[in-house]
Amino acid sequence: MTDAPLPPTRWAQGGARNTGYGSRFAELVADGADVDGEARLADTLVARGARVLDAGSGMGRVGAALLDRGHRVVGAEPDPALVEQSRRTYPRLAVVPREILALHAEDLTAVGAPTAFDLIVCVGNVITFVAESTEVAVLVRLRELLAPGGRVLVGFHLRGGPATARAYRPEEFVADAAAAGLVVQHRFGGYDLRPVDEDYAVWVLAADGAGSPHPG
Repeated sequence: MTDAPLPPTRWAQGGARNTGYGSRFAELVADGADVDGEARLADTLVARGARVLDAGSGMGRVGAALLDRGHRVVGAEPDPALVEQSRRTYPRLAVVPREILALHAEDLTAVGAPTAFDLIVCVGNVITFVAESTEVAVLVRLRELLAPGGRVLVGFHLRGGPATARAYRPEEFVADAAAAGLVVQHRFGGYDLRPVDEDYAVWVLAADGAGSPHPG
């Protein structure tokens, strides 16, 4: 399938300013730091052996941790350097070198992955790095990739985040999610389920009609 050219993502536009991400997490992993907070929460949201898509999988740490917990995981990551790092560091994690808006069923089946998911993980500020004005389209694509009853785990900084990322106010995100046909089931201040704060937001979303919404 030939895709029309997509607008450059904020991540791509950040260029060299993003290069520290992969090396920083590689050092943390090598030092034995606890970098599995997102994966621990994701694991609680699904049954063992769940189909999981790590959307914007980066250097692979979250997807690999979910593989280790017995799930069927595939990553999608458009940054070639991060794809190479992920494949080198976590060779068991299949990674499709695509951004979400260019991710199609044939890309997934080509790596032996399912085409519908019980959980989509979109953490680490991924949603704030998508191309300008594509947030709703990205959220729509995530909803389309959900299996019946599936959910999306999203996390991003509200303040103090990467300089090249979008500042995404909670009310804007909730409105965009609603426009994409998603409802907020839960919101927390972190992956340890701490109370809502003004620094970070973690959201659990479901397709509209798939469950009772929680006020955003």
